[in-house]
Amino acid sequence: MGSTAERGGAAELAAAIDHTLLAPTATAADVERLCDEARAHGFASVCVNGVHVARCRARLAGSAVRVACVVGFPLGADAPGAKRRAAEIALADGAEELDVVLQLGALRAGDHALVEHDLAGVVAAARAAGGLVKAILETGLLDAEETRRACRIAEASGASFVKTSTGFGPRGATRADVLLLRQCVGLRLGVKASGGIKSAALARELLAAGATRLGTSASLAILREALQDEPG
Repeated sequence: MGSTAERGGAAELAAAIDHTLLAPTATAADVERLCDEARAHGFASVCVNGVHVARCRARLAGSAVRVACVVGFPLGADAPGAKRRAAEIALADGAEELDVVLQLGALRAGDHALVEHDLAGVVAAARAAGGLVKAILETGLLDAEETRRACRIAEASGASFVKTSTGFGPRGATRADVLLLRQCVGLRLGVKASGGIKSAALARELLAAGATRLGTSASLAILREALQDEPG
């Protein structure tokens, strides 16, 4: 984390990026292009909807790029059994990481047992397949105490990351969000900042605040900016 935040060069930024395509209109050709870009630039993963996972896994065969899939996206309001089944299908298709939206209504209502049960089911499916889970909190819809509570639940459920946003909510990631999430989970979990990250400057700021992964669909523009900033 430290070297990425301090140097912020193009290669370091690329290694922290989940190259993301979640548009409902994404075609097979769009997804294949996403995979080819991720392989060429050394992104951490591609992040896609479940229907595209098998295609990504095949396209990235032999590559170090991981395949991430969203679950319960973007509202988090699927039944727990439906989320777990969606997770199992994505994992069987080749996903290695699952970005799952919390039961936000239950969280805000104080039904923490449901929130943890919902997330723990996805975590159990991921662990059985050797995968990991990023819990999406949608921080733009939560106050600070709700965010802290969500972090505690995500950690208790066995999630490997807490993630700021879907990119479909009221706003994207902010430095304040990342600082709060890092404060809540310490060094025990990863922190993924996502939503509205369109510049190398913001990417570096979020990494410096404690993010260990960045979700963005503007990955190529960020790398171009980073390369322009490098000496020589």
